[in-house]
Amino acid sequence: MDQLLIRSADHGDLEALLDLYRHLDADDTRATPPQAVESFTRFLRYPGSAIFLGEVDGLLACSCTLVVIPNLTRGARPYGLIENVVTDPACRQRGYGKAILDAATEAAWREGCYKVMLMTGSKTPATLAFYAGAGFEQSKTGFQKRRLPARKDP
Repeated sequence: MDQLLIRSADHGDLEALLDLYRHLDADDTRATPPQAVESFTRFLRYPGSAIFLGEVDGLLACSCTLVVIPNLTRGARPYGLIENVVTDPACRQRGYGKAILDAATEAAWREGCYKVMLMTGSKTPATLAFYAGAGFEQSKTGFQKRRLPARKDP
């Protein structure tokens, strides 16, 4: 694996991050720069939460978002939610996705989270195997209400 540098995103990363997000859904409506700045600024108000970036040779290769959610059960220990997991297609099959998920999970443990969870709409066996290989178990049934349509599985 080429050297992957993992760090938290800051405002200067928004344009590159939005470029990477098009690999989640090419048809998704892209946030305008002011919308991105406002949303990211609000996101930073969630203590312990971060958007993790994985860079190789200064280029953004992968990312995931961790939100740490306060909780009144489990001894008031928070839980983590991982979302927007994406690796540039040119950088896949190199271990970067697992590394970025490991970094987010370790950050959640440092915040005292008792669990970290994620959901995927994908039914692609390779995607499901990727999450299992990264240490996530398919152990719950997820439900959702959507205001926007779900992404199509490639």
